[in-house]
Amino acid sequence: MFEPLLEPGRYKAAHGGRGSGKSHFFGELLVETCEAERGTLAVCIREAQRTLAQSSKRLIESKIAALGLGHRFKVYSDKIETPGDGIIIFRGMQDHTADSIKSLEGFRIAWVDEAQNLSARSLSLLRPTIRSAGSELWASWNPRRKSDAVDDFFRSKKPAGAIVVNANWRDNPWFPSVLEDERRLDLSLYPDRYDHIWEGDYVRAFEGAYFAQMLSEARAQRRIGKVAADPLLPLRAFIDIGGSGATADAFTIWIVQWVGSEIRVLDYYESVGQVLAFHVNWLRSRGYANAILYLPHDGVNQNNITGKRYEDHLREAGFNVEPPVNNQGKGAAMMRIEALRRLGPQLWWNETTTEPGRDAIGFYHERKDETRNVGLGPEHDWSSQAADALGLMAICYQEPGRAGNFNRAIRYREQGWV
Repeated sequence: MFEPLLEPGRYKAAHGGRGSGKSHFFGELLVETCEAERGTLAVCIREAQRTLAQSSKRLIESKIAALGLGHRFKVYSDKIETPGDGIIIFRGMQDHTADSIKSLEGFRIAWVDEAQNLSARSLSLLRPTIRSAGSELWASWNPRRKSDAVDDFFRSKKPAGAIVVNANWRDNPWFPSVLEDERRLDLSLYPDRYDHIWEGDYVRAFEGAYFAQMLSEARAQRRIGKVAADPLLPLRAFIDIGGSGATADAFTIWIVQWVGSEIRVLDYYESVGQVLAFHVNWLRSRGYANAILYLPHDGVNQNNITGKRYEDHLREAGFNVEPPVNNQGKGAAMMRIEALRRLGPQLWWNETTTEPGRDAIGFYHERKDETRNVGLGPEHDWSSQAADALGLMAICYQEPGRAGNFNRAIRYREQGWV
Protein backbone atom coordinates (compact mmCIF):
# COMPACT_ATOMS: atom_id res chain seq x y z
CA MET A 1 0.00 0.00 0.00
CA PHE A 2 2.79 2.43 0.91
CA GLU A 3 5.17 1.33 -1.84
CA PRO A 4 4.42 4.33 -4.14
CA LEU A 5 5.67 6.61 -1.35
CA LEU A 6 9.16 5.12 -1.67
CA GLU A 7 9.59 6.89 -5.01
CA PRO A 8 11.02 10.46 -5.11
CA GLY A 9 8.34 13.15 -5.00
CA ARG A 10 7.89 16.71 -3.84
CA TYR A 11 4.64 15.80 -2.03
CA LYS A 12 3.91 12.48 -0.36
CA ALA A 13 0.72 11.85 1.57
CA ALA A 14 -1.12 9.01 3.29
CA HIS A 15 -4.65 9.33 4.61
CA GLY A 16 -6.94 6.81 6.22
CA GLY A 17 -8.30 5.40 9.45
CA ARG A 18 -6.83 4.09 12.65
CA GLY A 19 -4.53 1.07 12.58
CA SER A 20 -3.32 1.56 9.02
CA GLY A 21 0.31 2.20 10.00
CA LYS A 22 0.58 5.62 8.30
CA SER A 23 2.64 7.24 11.05
CA HIS A 24 4.77 4.13 11.52
CA PHE A 25 5.56 4.06 7.81
CA PHE A 26 6.66 7.68 7.65
CA GLY A 27 8.58 7.40 10.94
CA GLU A 28 10.55 4.42 9.64
CA LEU A 29 11.06 6.03 6.23
CA LEU A 30 12.47 9.13 7.89
CA VAL A 31 14.98 7.12 9.92
CA GLU A 32 16.04 5.08 6.89
CA THR A 33 16.40 8.21 4.75
CA CYS A 34 18.54 9.95 7.36
CA GLU A 35 20.71 6.83 7.63
CA ALA A 36 21.18 6.52 3.87
CA GLU A 37 21.55 10.22 3.07
CA ARG A 38 24.14 11.67 5.42
CA GLY A 39 23.58 15.20 6.63
CA THR A 40 19.80 15.21 6.05
CA LEU A 41 17.96 18.03 7.78
CA ALA A 42 14.41 17.02 8.70
CA VAL A 43 11.59 18.59 10.71
CA CYS A 44 8.54 16.84 12.17
CA ILE A 45 5.57 19.17 12.21
CA ARG A 46 2.34 19.38 14.19
CA GLU A 47 -0.09 22.28 14.02
CA ALA A 48 0.04 22.67 17.81
CA GLN A 49 2.91 21.28 19.87
CA ARG A 50 3.17 22.62 23.38
CA THR A 51 5.47 19.82 24.53
CA LEU A 52 7.60 17.16 22.84
CA ALA A 53 5.14 14.59 24.19
CA GLN A 54 2.76 15.90 21.50
CA SER A 55 5.35 15.33 18.76
CA SER A 56 6.50 12.32 16.72
CA LYS A 57 9.79 12.14 18.63
CA ARG A 58 8.94 9.04 20.67
CA LEU A 59 7.80 7.16 17.57
CA ILE A 60 11.03 7.98 15.75
CA GLU A 61 13.10 6.88 18.75
CA SER A 62 11.28 3.53 18.70
CA LYS A 63 12.04 3.13 14.99
CA ILE A 64 15.75 3.87 15.57
CA ALA A 65 15.82 1.14 18.22
CA ALA A 66 13.84 -1.35 16.12
CA LEU A 67 16.19 -0.88 13.17
CA GLY A 68 19.25 -1.33 15.39
CA LEU A 69 20.61 2.11 14.59
CA GLY A 70 21.08 3.44 18.09
CA HIS A 71 24.83 3.71 17.52
CA ARG A 72 24.28 5.91 14.46
CA PHE A 73 21.79 8.38 15.93
CA LYS A 74 22.18 10.54 19.03
CA VAL A 75 18.94 11.22 20.88
CA TYR A 76 18.71 14.41 22.92
CA SER A 77 15.83 15.86 24.91
CA ASP A 78 14.73 18.19 22.10
CA LYS A 79 16.32 16.81 18.91
CA ILE A 80 17.87 13.78 17.25
CA GLU A 81 21.27 14.02 15.56
CA THR A 82 21.62 11.85 12.46
CA PRO A 83 24.66 10.55 10.53
CA GLY A 84 26.80 13.16 8.78
CA ASP A 85 25.82 16.11 11.00
CA GLY A 86 22.16 15.80 10.07
CA ILE A 87 19.34 16.53 12.47
CA ILE A 88 15.66 15.85 13.15
CA ILE A 89 13.81 18.58 15.02
CA PHE A 90 10.18 18.93 16.16
CA ARG A 91 8.08 22.04 15.73
CA GLY A 92 4.53 23.33 16.12
CA MET A 93 3.36 25.58 13.30
CA GLN A 94 1.26 27.75 15.61
CA ASP A 95 4.51 28.97 17.14
CA HIS A 96 5.79 30.28 13.81
CA THR A 97 5.39 33.61 12.07
CA ALA A 98 6.29 34.51 8.49
CA ASP A 99 9.72 35.56 9.78
CA SER A 100 10.44 32.74 12.23
CA ILE A 101 9.51 30.02 9.71
CA LYS A 102 12.59 31.05 7.75
CA SER A 103 14.65 29.10 10.29
CA LEU A 104 13.52 25.96 8.45
CA GLU A 105 14.99 27.03 5.11
CA GLY A 106 17.51 24.44 3.99
CA PHE A 107 15.62 21.52 5.53
CA ARG A 108 15.08 18.74 3.01
CA ILE A 109 12.20 16.85 4.62
CA ALA A 110 9.17 18.13 6.50
CA TRP A 111 6.74 15.52 7.84
CA VAL A 112 3.35 16.72 9.09
CA ASP A 113 1.62 14.09 11.21
CA GLU A 114 -2.00 14.54 12.39
CA ALA A 115 -2.18 16.82 9.35
CA GLN A 116 -5.97 17.17 9.54
CA ASN A 117 -5.28 19.85 12.16
CA LEU A 118 -2.94 21.85 9.92
CA SER A 119 -4.39 25.27 9.13
CA ALA A 120 -4.40 26.82 5.68
CA ARG A 121 -2.11 29.53 7.05
CA SER A 122 0.41 26.98 8.29
CA LEU A 123 0.39 25.08 5.01
CA SER A 124 0.92 28.28 3.05
CA LEU A 125 3.90 29.18 5.27
CA LEU A 126 5.46 25.72 5.17
CA ARG A 127 5.35 24.93 1.46
CA PRO A 128 7.62 27.71 0.15
CA THR A 129 9.95 27.38 3.15
CA ILE A 130 10.90 23.75 2.47
CA ARG A 131 12.48 24.50 -0.88
CA SER A 132 16.01 23.11 -1.07
CA ALA A 133 16.91 20.88 -4.03
CA GLY A 134 15.13 17.55 -3.78
CA SER A 135 13.08 18.65 -0.78
CA GLU A 136 9.96 16.73 0.15
CA LEU A 137 6.83 17.44 2.18
CA TRP A 138 5.14 14.45 3.78
CA ALA A 139 1.68 14.37 5.36
CA SER A 140 -0.24 11.69 7.26
CA TRP A 141 -3.74 12.10 8.65
CA ASN A 142 -7.17 10.73 9.40
CA PRO A 143 -9.58 12.82 7.26
CA ARG A 144 -12.04 15.01 9.09
CA ARG A 145 -13.63 17.46 6.65
CA LYS A 146 -13.23 18.07 2.92
CA SER A 147 -12.57 21.71 3.65
CA ASP A 148 -9.56 21.02 5.91
CA ALA A 149 -6.42 22.51 4.39
CA VAL A 150 -4.63 19.19 3.90
CA ASP A 151 -7.63 17.54 2.20
CA ASP A 152 -8.25 20.56 0.01
CA PHE A 153 -4.61 20.58 -1.09
CA PHE A 154 -3.89 16.86 -1.57
CA ARG A 155 -7.33 15.47 -2.46
CA SER A 156 -9.29 18.31 -4.05
CA LYS A 157 -6.67 20.39 -5.83
CA LYS A 158 -4.29 17.41 -6.32
CA PRO A 159 -0.94 19.08 -7.14
CA ALA A 160 0.81 17.57 -10.13
CA GLY A 161 3.25 14.84 -9.19
CA ALA A 162 1.92 14.38 -5.67
CA ILE A 163 1.94 10.77 -4.42
CA VAL A 164 -1.18 10.18 -2.34
CA VAL A 165 -2.28 6.83 -0.92
CA ASN A 166 -5.34 5.77 1.04
CA ALA A 167 -4.56 3.22 3.76
CA ASN A 168 -6.82 1.60 6.35
CA TRP A 169 -6.63 -1.19 8.92
CA ARG A 170 -7.15 -3.97 6.37
CA ASP A 171 -4.03 -2.78 4.49
CA ASN A 172 -1.85 -3.36 7.54
CA PRO A 173 -0.42 -6.93 7.57
CA TRP A 174 0.70 -6.37 11.20
CA PHE A 175 -2.70 -5.15 12.41
CA PRO A 176 -2.69 -6.28 16.06
CA SER A 177 -5.42 -8.38 17.61
CA VAL A 178 -6.07 -5.81 20.34
CA LEU A 179 -6.93 -3.20 17.70
CA GLU A 180 -9.13 -5.72 15.89
CA ASP A 181 -11.09 -6.12 19.13
CA GLU A 182 -11.39 -2.33 19.43
CA ARG A 183 -12.49 -2.01 15.80
CA ARG A 184 -15.24 -4.58 16.24
CA LEU A 185 -16.35 -2.90 19.46
CA ASP A 186 -16.68 0.48 17.73
CA LEU A 187 -18.55 -1.12 14.85
CA SER A 188 -21.02 -2.60 17.32
CA LEU A 189 -21.41 0.23 19.84
CA TYR A 190 -20.59 3.39 17.87
CA PRO A 191 -21.62 2.88 14.23
CA ASP A 192 -22.01 6.65 13.71
CA ARG A 193 -18.30 7.23 14.19
CA TYR A 194 -16.94 3.91 12.91
CA ASP A 195 -16.39 4.91 9.26
CA HIS A 196 -14.46 8.02 10.26
CA ILE A 197 -12.24 6.34 12.86
CA TRP A 198 -11.48 3.06 11.11
CA GLU A 199 -12.24 3.51 7.40
CA GLY A 200 -10.80 7.01 6.97
CA ASP A 201 -14.11 8.57 5.96
CA TYR A 202 -14.90 12.21 6.62
CA VAL A 203 -16.72 13.01 9.83
CA ARG A 204 -20.39 12.73 8.94
CA ALA A 205 -21.78 13.53 12.37
CA PHE A 206 -20.10 14.87 15.48
CA GLU A 207 -20.45 12.43 18.37
CA GLY A 208 -23.26 13.67 20.56
CA ALA A 209 -24.48 16.10 17.89
CA TYR A 210 -28.17 16.94 17.88
CA PHE A 211 -28.77 15.53 14.41
CA ALA A 212 -26.27 12.65 14.33
CA GLN A 213 -28.93 9.95 14.62
CA MET A 214 -31.21 11.71 12.14
CA LEU A 215 -28.48 11.73 9.48
CA SER A 216 -27.36 8.20 10.27
CA GLU A 217 -30.92 6.91 9.80
CA ALA A 218 -31.31 8.85 6.54
CA ARG A 219 -28.14 7.23 5.23
CA ALA A 220 -29.17 3.75 6.34
CA GLN A 221 -32.65 4.15 4.81
CA ARG A 222 -31.16 5.48 1.55
CA ARG A 223 -32.83 8.86 1.86
CA ILE A 224 -29.58 10.55 0.82
CA GLY A 225 -29.11 10.29 -2.92
CA LYS A 226 -30.43 11.82 -6.11
CA VAL A 227 -33.50 13.86 -5.20
CA ALA A 228 -35.27 16.06 -7.75
CA ALA A 229 -37.81 18.84 -7.44
CA ASP A 230 -41.45 18.45 -8.47
CA PRO A 231 -41.93 21.08 -11.23
CA LEU A 232 -45.58 21.62 -10.24
CA LEU A 233 -44.94 22.55 -6.61
CA PRO A 234 -43.32 25.68 -5.15
CA LEU A 235 -39.74 25.82 -4.01
CA ARG A 236 -39.04 27.30 -0.59
CA ALA A 237 -35.84 29.00 0.54
CA PHE A 238 -35.17 29.10 4.30
CA ILE A 239 -32.59 31.67 5.27
CA ASP A 240 -30.39 32.50 8.23
CA ILE A 241 -28.96 36.00 7.93
CA GLY A 242 -25.25 36.48 8.49
CA GLY A 243 -23.34 39.72 8.03
CA SER A 244 -21.09 41.55 5.59
CA GLY A 245 -17.81 41.56 7.51
CA ALA A 246 -14.96 39.06 7.26
CA THR A 247 -15.67 37.84 10.80
CA ALA A 248 -19.46 37.81 10.43
CA ASP A 249 -21.63 34.73 10.79
CA ALA A 250 -22.36 32.82 7.61
CA PHE A 251 -25.41 33.63 5.47
CA THR A 252 -27.08 30.28 4.80
CA ILE A 253 -29.95 29.11 2.57
CA TRP A 254 -31.68 25.73 2.33
CA ILE A 255 -33.81 25.06 -0.74
CA VAL A 256 -36.66 22.74 0.23
CA GLN A 257 -39.82 21.41 -1.35
CA TRP A 258 -42.78 19.85 0.46
CA VAL A 259 -44.13 17.00 -1.66
CA GLY A 260 -46.92 15.07 0.02
CA SER A 261 -45.45 13.70 3.23
CA GLU A 262 -41.90 14.07 1.89
CA ILE A 263 -39.64 17.00 2.65
CA ARG A 264 -37.13 17.22 -0.20
CA VAL A 265 -33.95 19.03 0.77
CA LEU A 266 -32.63 20.06 -2.63
CA ASP A 267 -29.79 22.53 -2.23
CA TYR A 268 -27.63 24.39 0.28
CA TYR A 269 -25.77 27.68 0.15
CA GLU A 270 -23.33 29.27 2.56
CA SER A 271 -21.23 32.40 2.28
CA VAL A 272 -19.34 34.60 4.74
CA GLY A 273 -18.83 38.35 4.50
CA GLN A 274 -20.68 38.93 1.23
CA VAL A 275 -23.26 41.64 0.56
CA LEU A 276 -26.93 40.78 0.05
CA ALA A 277 -26.69 41.10 -3.74
CA PHE A 278 -24.20 38.22 -3.76
CA HIS A 279 -26.73 35.90 -2.13
CA VAL A 280 -29.51 37.09 -4.43
CA ASN A 281 -27.35 36.32 -7.46
CA TRP A 282 -26.87 32.77 -6.20
CA LEU A 283 -30.64 32.28 -5.91
CA ARG A 284 -31.19 33.52 -9.45
CA SER A 285 -28.27 31.61 -10.95
CA ARG A 286 -29.58 28.34 -9.50
CA GLY A 287 -33.08 28.88 -10.84
CA TYR A 288 -34.71 29.87 -7.54
CA ALA A 289 -36.01 33.29 -8.56
CA ASN A 290 -39.60 32.12 -7.98
CA ALA A 291 -38.92 30.43 -4.66
CA ILE A 292 -40.85 31.55 -1.58
CA LEU A 293 -38.34 33.09 0.84
CA TYR A 294 -38.61 32.59 4.61
CA LEU A 295 -36.66 34.80 6.99
CA PRO A 296 -35.91 34.54 10.72
CA HIS A 297 -36.97 37.25 13.15
CA ASP A 298 -33.97 39.44 12.25
CA GLY A 299 -35.31 39.73 8.71
CA VAL A 300 -36.92 42.95 9.95
CA ASN A 301 -33.49 44.33 10.87
CA GLN A 302 -31.90 47.02 8.77
CA ASN A 303 -29.05 46.09 6.47
CA ASN A 304 -25.98 47.76 8.00
CA ILE A 305 -24.84 48.97 4.58
CA THR A 306 -28.06 50.27 2.98
CA GLY A 307 -30.23 50.94 6.03
CA LYS A 308 -33.18 49.01 4.54
CA ARG A 309 -34.81 45.97 6.06
CA TYR A 310 -33.74 42.62 4.61
CA GLU A 311 -37.30 41.63 3.76
CA ASP A 312 -37.82 44.90 1.87
CA HIS A 313 -34.60 44.44 -0.09
CA LEU A 314 -35.63 40.95 -1.16
CA ARG A 315 -39.13 42.04 -2.16
CA GLU A 316 -37.70 44.89 -4.22
CA ALA A 317 -35.47 42.32 -5.91
CA GLY A 318 -38.64 40.57 -7.09
CA PHE A 319 -38.84 37.71 -4.58
CA ASN A 320 -41.94 36.39 -2.87
CA VAL A 321 -41.03 36.91 0.80
CA GLU A 322 -43.06 35.66 3.76
CA PRO A 323 -43.23 37.95 6.83
CA PRO A 324 -40.26 37.12 9.09
CA VAL A 325 -40.97 34.69 11.91
CA ASN A 326 -41.45 36.40 15.25
CA ASN A 327 -38.67 36.10 17.82
CA GLN A 328 -39.48 32.96 19.78
CA GLY A 329 -37.49 34.17 22.76
CA LYS A 330 -35.62 32.04 25.27
CA GLY A 331 -35.34 28.43 24.18
CA ALA A 332 -35.85 29.20 20.48
CA ALA A 333 -32.81 27.18 19.41
CA MET A 334 -34.02 24.06 21.21
CA MET A 335 -37.49 24.53 19.72
CA ARG A 336 -35.97 24.44 16.24
CA ILE A 337 -33.86 21.40 17.12
CA GLU A 338 -36.83 19.40 18.41
CA ALA A 339 -39.00 20.44 15.48
CA LEU A 340 -36.35 19.27 13.01
CA ARG A 341 -35.80 16.00 14.85
CA ARG A 342 -39.52 15.22 14.63
CA LEU A 343 -39.43 15.74 10.88
CA GLY A 344 -36.24 13.69 10.41
CA PRO A 345 -37.95 10.57 8.95
CA GLN A 346 -39.61 12.72 6.27
CA LEU A 347 -36.40 14.31 4.98
CA TRP A 348 -34.97 13.25 1.61
CA TRP A 349 -31.59 14.80 0.77
CA ASN A 350 -30.07 15.54 -2.62
CA GLU A 351 -26.63 14.18 -1.89
CA THR A 352 -24.27 16.27 -4.02
CA THR A 353 -25.76 19.74 -3.45
CA THR A 354 -26.47 19.42 0.28
CA GLU A 355 -23.23 17.83 1.45
CA PRO A 356 -21.71 20.99 3.02
CA GLY A 357 -24.97 21.67 4.83
CA ARG A 358 -25.20 18.09 6.10
CA ASP A 359 -21.61 18.34 7.32
CA ALA A 360 -22.59 21.44 9.27
CA ILE A 361 -25.74 20.13 10.92
CA GLY A 362 -23.96 16.85 11.62
CA PHE A 363 -21.46 18.83 13.70
CA TYR A 364 -24.02 21.04 15.48
CA HIS A 365 -23.79 20.00 19.13
CA GLU A 366 -24.34 20.94 22.72
CA ARG A 367 -21.90 23.08 24.65
CA LYS A 368 -20.98 21.43 27.94
CA ASP A 369 -19.57 22.31 31.31
CA GLU A 370 -17.12 19.40 31.48
CA THR A 371 -16.51 19.86 35.19
CA ARG A 372 -20.16 19.49 36.16
CA ASN A 373 -21.19 17.46 33.08
CA VAL A 374 -24.02 19.92 32.48
CA GLY A 375 -25.40 20.89 29.08
CA LEU A 376 -25.29 24.63 28.32
CA GLY A 377 -27.34 24.70 25.13
CA PRO A 378 -26.23 24.67 21.49
CA GLU A 379 -22.63 25.61 20.74
CA HIS A 380 -22.45 28.73 18.57
CA ASP A 381 -19.82 27.94 15.95
CA TRP A 382 -19.41 27.48 12.18
CA SER A 383 -22.27 24.97 12.08
CA SER A 384 -24.90 27.10 13.81
CA GLN A 385 -26.25 29.05 10.84
CA ALA A 386 -26.93 25.94 8.75
CA ALA A 387 -28.77 24.37 11.68
CA ASP A 388 -30.77 27.52 12.38
CA ALA A 389 -31.90 27.86 8.76
CA LEU A 390 -33.07 24.25 8.54
CA GLY A 391 -34.65 24.58 11.97
CA LEU A 392 -36.60 27.54 10.58
CA MET A 393 -37.97 25.21 7.93
CA ALA A 394 -39.06 22.78 10.62
CA ILE A 395 -41.11 25.31 12.58
CA CYS A 396 -42.68 26.63 9.38
CA TYR A 397 -43.61 23.19 8.04
CA GLN A 398 -47.28 22.34 7.61
CA GLU A 399 -48.61 18.81 7.83
CA PRO A 400 -50.09 17.61 4.52
CA GLY A 401 -53.66 16.52 3.88
CA ARG A 402 -55.78 18.33 6.42
CA ALA A 403 -54.60 21.86 5.68
CA GLY A 404 -56.32 23.31 2.66
CA ASN A 405 -53.42 25.63 1.98
CA PHE A 406 -50.77 22.91 2.01
CA ASN A 407 -48.00 23.62 -0.51
CA ARG A 408 -48.99 27.26 -0.60
CA ALA A 409 -47.35 30.17 1.15
CA ILE A 410 -47.80 30.12 4.92
CA ARG A 411 -49.65 32.98 6.58
CA TYR A 412 -47.84 33.34 9.85
CA ARG A 413 -50.25 35.83 11.40
CA GLU A 414 -53.04 33.28 11.16
CA GLN A 415 -50.88 30.81 13.09
CA GLY A 416 -49.73 33.23 15.76
CA TRP A 417 -46.04 33.37 14.79
CA VAL A 418 -46.11 37.14 14.26
